[in-house]
Amino acid sequence: MYKYGFIGCGNMGGALVRAVAENVDGGKILVSDHDNEKTSALALECGVVVADNIKIASECEYIFLGVKPQMMSGMLEEIKDTLAKRKDNFVIVTMAAGLSIKTISDMCGAEYPTIRIMPNTPVSVGKGMILYTANAKTTSEQTEEFVRDMSHAGIMDKLDEKMIDAACALSGSGPAFVYMFIEALADGAVECGLPRKNALLYAAQTVLGSASLVLESGKHPGELKDAVCSPGGTTIAGVHALERGGFRANAMDAVLAAYNKAKELGKK
Repeated sequence: MYKYGFIGCGNMGGALVRAVAENVDGGKILVSDHDNEKTSALALECGVVVADNIKIASECEYIFLGVKPQMMSGMLEEIKDTLAKRKDNFVIVTMAAGLSIKTISDMCGAEYPTIRIMPNTPVSVGKGMILYTANAKTTSEQTEEFVRDMSHAGIMDKLDEKMIDAACALSGSGPAFVYMFIEALADGAVECGLPRKNALLYAAQTVLGSASLVLESGKHPGELKDAVCSPGGTTIAGVHALERGGFRANAMDAVLAAYNKAKELGKK
């Protein structure tokens, strides 16, 4: 029996394969994807075994469903009879935005032990934020083992499923918003005359360092912001410019838009 099977090895699925392969022998991991180049590259890099969806559904203890939400129903239709024939223990792992555990169970035609995760792209460098929840059929031992095996992906945080979509709107979509902010900071510095290479380095490191200070100091971001803003200084002038442009309101709107889209996907 294989330990893990990944159906769908795109950017996120592939990153999670690499993370799990840090803790689990690659020979115990099966991967499948419609793009053979992706699975072949993972096999070469991590020593995982290329298979098909049916083999993964029949032989893996943890079965990752890494396909897009709109493709989930069709994929599960393909493997649900195979799942139904199994007599051993296995766990479904889903990371489809907007699709609840109940929805996945309905698509499977039965309720199986299921863990729902919502990772973000920084898992590819081991700095991800991975939200997870599990249904009542999943044992604490299964969940704990899964969390241990995923440890190289980043921070795992258990969350009530009813809050998953809201949290994903922040941590899942948030990296795109942060990348835009980094790019904008760099653009501003370039306009001031700084070379692009330097500007990108300074912007990215500034965001990284600032985030680390929030996490490690335990201080509120507003307090840390105030500490940088000297009376009559350059920083408060920049803060004023951001506020004039509705910076914080726009950031809030971005999270709300992502949340509303996730709810919309869940209704389809």
